[in-house]
Amino acid sequence: MRLLGNIIWFLFGGIEMAIVWFLVGCLLCLTVVGIPFGLQCFKIAGFTMWPFGHTVTIGEFGFGGLLFNILWLVFFGWELAVAHLVTGCLFAITIIGIPFAKQHFKLTGLALVPFGAKIS
Repeated sequence: MRLLGNIIWFLFGGIEMAIVWFLVGCLLCLTVVGIPFGLQCFKIAGFTMWPFGHTVTIGEFGFGGLLFNILWLVFFGWELAVAHLVTGCLFAITIIGIPFAKQHFKLTGLALVPFGAKIS
C-alpha cells in the first residue's frame, strides 16, 4: 500500500505541492530573516512528495522554535492547516480517499508547527 499510495499521491498532486513548497522555500531563503522558514519549507516539500510510510512527530523546540512557530502560525500556518484539513475532510468522504485524507491530516499538523517537528 505504501508504494502504491506514494505513486498515486505523486502523480495526482504530490509533485506540484513539492515544487511549490520548494519554490517558496527558495524565496524565503533570499533574506537572512527568512532562512529558518525556508528550511522548514524544504522539509515539508520532501514530505509532501512521498508521505505514505512516514510519521510526523511534534517534538521539543525550545524558546527559539516557539517564537518561530508562533510567527509561522500567524503568517503561514493557519491558512495551510485549514486548507489541508478541508482537503482531508473531502477525501474522507469516500472509502478510497481515506488513506489520502490521513496524509492531509498529517500535513495539517506539520503546517501548524513545523519547527521541532520530526519526519521519520
